[in-house]
Amino acid sequence: MGKVAVVTDSTAYMPIELTKDLPVYTVPLHLVIDNEMFQDGVTMQPDAFYTLQQESNVVPTTSQPSPEEFKDQFSKLCAMGYDVICIVISSGMSGTFNSAEQARLALPEANINVVDSKLTSMGLGFPVIIVAQAAKDGASLQECTALAEQACRQSGAIFTVSTLKYLHLGGRINSASAFLGTALNLKPILELRGGKIEAMERVRTYSKALDRLADILLERSAGHSTIRLGYLLAKTMEEAKILDEKIHSKVDSNKIIQTVFVDISPVIGAHTGPGTLGVAYSFDL
Repeated sequence: MGKVAVVTDSTAYMPIELTKDLPVYTVPLHLVIDNEMFQDGVTMQPDAFYTLQQESNVVPTTSQPSPEEFKDQFSKLCAMGYDVICIVISSGMSGTFNSAEQARLALPEANINVVDSKLTSMGLGFPVIIVAQAAKDGASLQECTALAEQACRQSGAIFTVSTLKYLHLGGRINSASAFLGTALNLKPILELRGGKIEAMERVRTYSKALDRLADILLERSAGHSTIRLGYLLAKTMEEAKILDEKIHSKVDSNKIIQTVFVDISPVIGAHTGPGTLGVAYSFDL
């Protein structure tokens, strides 16, 4: 039974303190801004990116890593004696899964499994961390794959945005839904559902949006004994602290075993925009 490494992509954007002792390796997605290519979370960091969005009319484009980039990472790990599990952003949002699959097929002698998380941000990050801890503790590739699939089913994300403009421009939400938040300045509640961003409902004020996010988390956590929470930020730290207070006022704090505040990676932020606030969750397995 070989040791296992976990490969993911940059949209997971996990806090470094959660991965520094784990066998986690990241392949970055790409941003193109004014014909210049950047690596997500490497040569373009969230704070600089959101400032750019706020202060300019630049509309970035994004792209998945190439199969060759995944192949290079897989080959290095296999040469180090690892089996590899690759857990990536939803195939409904990016071609990253297809690139990873092509790389796997190009290395037929290697032990590599690729998992479509149907998630992103810390909705993806939590399963990666859970699987990496199991790998560190000696789980096999097959055990890690089964755990990844289960952890992804038990994870998700809900969020609100200051505007639907970026989701509409990027084609990440259907055209009819692009008008969901415009009338009377209504605030949309969105979720990752079936691997895509879908509109759930709308509320009249930002405060009510935070209340609704807390209520939804309470509903979804019913029957689960542990909860991991990841607040997803795009220059929204103060708002996230308010949301955290609201959630703790509704959810049994003894259930909450981990809380992190995480910037949304620039590649995802290109489609959601500054002012986005969400909460990713992962329930007990």
